[in-house]
Formats: sequence, C-alpha cells, structure tokens
Amino acid sequence: MPLPLIDLTSTEGLAAWSVRLRGLRATASLAGPEAETVAELVEDVRRRGDDAVVDAMRRWTDPDFSADRIRVDSDEMDRAEASLDPALRTVLEDAIANVRTYQAHIRPSDPPRIELAGAELGLRFEPVASAGLTVPGGVAVLISTLVMLAVPALAAGVDPKCLRVVNPPPTRRPGATPGDLAPELLACCRMLGIETLYRIGGAQAVAALAFGTERVQSVEMIAGPGNIFVQLAKQTVAGACGTDGGFYGPSEIVTVADTTADPRWVAADLIAQAEHDPGKCFLIAWSREVLEAISAEVDLQLAERGRVEAIETALARESAGLLVEGPDQAAALADTIAAEHVNLAVTDPEAWLGRLRNGGEFFLGHQTPVAAGDYYAGPSHCLPTGTTARFASGISVYTFLKRSGIVHYRNGMPDKAIDAIARLAELEGLDAHAASARIRRKRS
Repeated sequence: MPLPLIDLTSTEGLAAWSVRLRGLRATASLAGPEAETVAELVEDVRRRGDDAVVDAMRRWTDPDFSADRIRVDSDEMDRAEASLDPALRTVLEDAIANVRTYQAHIRPSDPPRIELAGAELGLRFEPVASAGLTVPGGVAVLISTLVMLAVPALAAGVDPKCLRVVNPPPTRRPGATPGDLAPELLACCRMLGIETLYRIGGAQAVAALAFGTERVQSVEMIAGPGNIFVQLAKQTVAGACGTDGGFYGPSEIVTVADTTADPRWVAADLIAQAEHDPGKCFLIAWSREVLEAISAEVDLQLAERGRVEAIETALARESAGLLVEGPDQAAALADTIAAEHVNLAVTDPEAWLGRLRNGGEFFLGHQTPVAAGDYYAGPSHCLPTGTTARFASGISVYTFLKRSGIVHYRNGMPDKAIDAIARLAELEGLDAHAASARIRRKRS
C-alpha cells in the first residue's frame, strides 16, 4: 500500500493539507468531549480514592480488577530481576548508561553569583522531592519509556525511592485470560533502584498520583506519555502537583528527503513510527521521483513487518507524502508540522538544522535512524506531539528541576535601591512594601 501523496504545489493539495493539519493539531486539543470524562474521573478519584481507581480499571482495562492488585509486590520485582536474561540485562545497562551520561552532561549547574546594585544575585537548581512516571501499556512492552523517564529524573537528583511508576496490565475482555505486567519492566525498575510500581494506567492513575489514595502515594511531579485521557488528566491535576507541561501523545515523524536519500532507509524509518498504534508519518520532498521511490519501498517492506495491520492503518489514515516546490517550502512545512521526530535525510543535515525551529528531536543524516533515539542514544524519547513542538520540549533532566532565585544584600541596601523600591511600591499603592525597604536605611 503506497504512501498517500499530497501535492502542495497545487490548490487542491493545499486544501487537502489544510484539513489534515487541523486534524493533527486537534490531537492535542483540551476542548474535546474527552475533557469532560477526564474531569469527572479525576474528581471521582480525588473523592473516593482506591474505589474509584478500581472502578475505572474495571471499566477500561480488566473487568475483574481488584484493589489488592494496584501495587506490585516487592518480591515480584525481585523475582523478575533475578530471572532477567543476562544478554537483555547487558543491553539495558548500556542504554541506561547512555541516557544517564547524556542527561548528566546537560544538567545545569548553579551559575556563579553576580553583584548588581549592591545585591548578590544567584540561581539555584533543586530536584523535585518525588515524581510519578506514566509508562503506557497496551500491545507494546515499553521498557524504553521507563528508562527515558526515570533516568532523567535520577540525573536531576530525584531519589529512586521517591520515583513511582504507573503501568497498566494489558486490556482484557470478559472471559479472556488475564494478563499482567511484563517481568522485564519489573526487572528494569529494580535495576534503576525504583521500589514503587503501580499496576494502573489512564487518567485514574494520573489522578491517584496527584491526590494520593489508600494504596497510591502522591507525588510532587507527574511526567510521561500516554493517550488523550492521560494527557488531559495531567492538565487537569496541574496545580495539585507539577506536571511535565508537554503533550506526549501518538508517535510522529517528519522526514525531509532530497535525491541523496536512500529509499530503503527512509522507508524503514517511516514504517518504524507507523507501527505505533497509531503512528503518524510525513515525508517531505521537492522531487516526485523521490517520493514515489520511497513510497514504493514502504510497500515492499510492509510484508516483512509483524504489525502490518497497524502500519497500514497509520499510513492510510494518518500519514502522507508531501510534494513541495523546493527546500524553502520544505523547511517551512516541517516547522509547521512541528513533529515529535524530525529526520533530515539530506546532503548537509547540519546546514538544514539551522533552517528549522521546531521539532521534539532532530535526527541528522542518512545513518541516523529515529530508533536510536527511541532506545539507546541518550536524549529521552518522550517528546511533544500534535504540533506542540512549536512551544514545548521533550522530557529531560530539566523536567525534574526547580529554579529558585537568590538575593542577598550582604552589606546592607544602598540608598539608591531603597529609594527606587519605595518609589515603585508607592506608585502601586503599597506603602507597606515601601516601608519595609526604608526601615533598613543606614543611619549615620
């Protein structure tokens, strides 16, 4: 099934793309019908605690879910770690080390203080005291998401004992055999030093982390990806606790390709994102031949993949090859889409990077697959979607840090500063503010 083509050099193509772009932006909308459902569920969890969580899990995940399943037992995690395949442990250790090294490298240090108008001024970074991490469930076992959330938090300085992970079991229909969390995920928690794992997901898990329940400890910060209900829930509880401030929804990729792009490699990257359920893939080129060659290669490789149905649905309904007039229109279009992943399959990717403003993460050159960022390279794969990379960033060590300003008049306030503060305070009608500065005037 070839990738659908939209010709943006034509009036009809521009109109079709306008409709598609509105739909893409709507995926991050907080005004849809889901918002009311989430608001009601969050309030129910706040009032009824575990009972509301159990009801929601029974409704959407497992009709036989019970409160005693909410928290994963410590001995379950110990057994999972003990039985972890040694080869897989080595792979996980390498990935964790890469992410840890990168996140430690970008962690900001407190800048040196400066003296200004008689005051010493500084800035202090401190980690949040605790964090809840939302690891999606569903078909895939997203151990990589656990790593990409937990390691930035650890690099920020959050105590691993204060990290609380939520991960729901597979969705179960009545009469079906119940599933459970992947033992590899339990083992990875142990490898990261995490002691608290909850067998819950969705908006109810976010609400439980925000407000606390009988079995779920509340946290100061919630971070992580998830479906529209999870994203809406994070917005709803903001203020009761901190949130990552991002919309980390269905996976996306934009690839800009010129005539030097290898159709096999570009097609493989597009398919990799399409196998997310759902995934959104956009291929931008100013050569029809390039688009057609890559689209044909997508069709060839499909038969080799395991999740063909999900890939075909994503390609037909959520994706497109976009023909543009030239590089300038390609760059403008990529910035408009502001995708989670931006892959530059072009001759000079570093020069292209300078032309772009928006993207959750950039993958430069023909030899850099997006999967490297998903699993191994270092930056977190929890990235803004739904065109929100226009203003939002991915999860990193910064997500789990607070900034506090520091002011110290070590030798007392200069008269000039006192007079200025008092004048401005009185302008606002706040004479007590003015007095609090004047009372400190030095007397000779």
